[in-house]
Amino acid sequence: MLLSKLLLPTLKDAPQEAEVISHKLMLRSGMIRKVASGIYTWLPLGLKVLKKVENIVREEMNASGAQEVFMPMVQPKELWEETSRWEKMGPELLRIKDRHERDFCLGPTHEEVITDIIRNNVKSYKELPLNIYQIQTKFRDEVRPRYGIMRGREFLMKDSYSFNIDEDSLQETYLNMRDTYKRVLERIGLEYKISAADSGAIGGDSSEEFHVLAENGEDTIAVSDSSEFAINTELLLKEGEDINSLEGKPSPDGNGTIQVKKGIEVGHIFKLGKLYAESMKANVLNAEGKASTLYMGCYGIGVSRLVAAAIEQNFDESGITWPHSIAPFDINIISIGFEKDQEISAASVKLYDELTNMGYDVLLDDRKGGYGAKMKDSELIGIPLNIVIGKKFLENKEIELKSRNGQSSSNPITDIKTILEFFKDK
Repeated sequence: MLLSKLLLPTLKDAPQEAEVISHKLMLRSGMIRKVASGIYTWLPLGLKVLKKVENIVREEMNASGAQEVFMPMVQPKELWEETSRWEKMGPELLRIKDRHERDFCLGPTHEEVITDIIRNNVKSYKELPLNIYQIQTKFRDEVRPRYGIMRGREFLMKDSYSFNIDEDSLQETYLNMRDTYKRVLERIGLEYKISAADSGAIGGDSSEEFHVLAENGEDTIAVSDSSEFAINTELLLKEGEDINSLEGKPSPDGNGTIQVKKGIEVGHIFKLGKLYAESMKANVLNAEGKASTLYMGCYGIGVSRLVAAAIEQNFDESGITWPHSIAPFDINIISIGFEKDQEISAASVKLYDELTNMGYDVLLDDRKGGYGAKMKDSELIGIPLNIVIGKKFLENKEIELKSRNGQSSSNPITDIKTILEFFKDK
């Protein structure tokens, strides 16, 4: 991609409304633009990152054995009345009417829709277990949208729903999804904790949240410094604890001591049990030929929120420091004098073609301007590796390699192997 052709409206300063670092940097780097309160357009740079996160989620879901579908965002009132959630959801559920005065809502989640599909199309225990997922836009009419993408009203989410014949089968699927979410976060390269949580409006027997650790997290979690133990302090408050007096105490699992951390909830997995299946009469015939109510689980991961959470964990004073796995581009070729010197432009294009053919996602900064301005933009948008072709190339056919973390070296332009090793190591 030529940077001169890329829609990249960077800003020197973030608007005053931006409170947290991810919101500020997503606006400054030209990833998003606000359309209305809590509603954003993803511009090309932001969409590239979003799609990379989405692809990781999809690959891991497919590897888990889940099957992808695509359900409607608009849902009829009648389904929500079956579970009594039409009223229970309150004003967060955006209700609308069509031209015939029939009631619908914009889906914040899809338990009712998927349960209706399964009860009408699955008849025997032999067809189970099933785990059905989608990656789709959701809408929740937040009373106070804030923090940009992190707490917006419209967002991209992966939600999946499992259907099992008994509790043992549900537990197996639940643990499979737990491991799948761990792989997603580890592939992206994020530090996270899994905490026991309140099931909230979704309900069910029990649930766990996946938190990306970050100072601007909205949730407070008590974690062990030596094990996986973690619990959302909302549960402790319900039990009457004082949050701060947890600090430094032995961890309940016997490993290490408790620390109080801030986290961004990016995923939530639930054992729903028979909650929705009973109210919607979702049954199959069991091995004895009798009607058996299904056991359900649901598993959500915020695809768009993961983008914001990754920034909250990966930034410095110059801008975003993306993990390689979701960076919008792998490599940026900074061409100094592209428009003036044919030798520099030819070498830049040749290197661009070589790296692209090797499978790298490459940006070529062919704009007018000097090294300082071009490097500043590259650091703001967080490209992991910069290759500078300029004065050194004209003098001795050398290029400068500079990683986003500041390490640099000079190498002959013909030494592609060194370029790729430098990129891999940094």
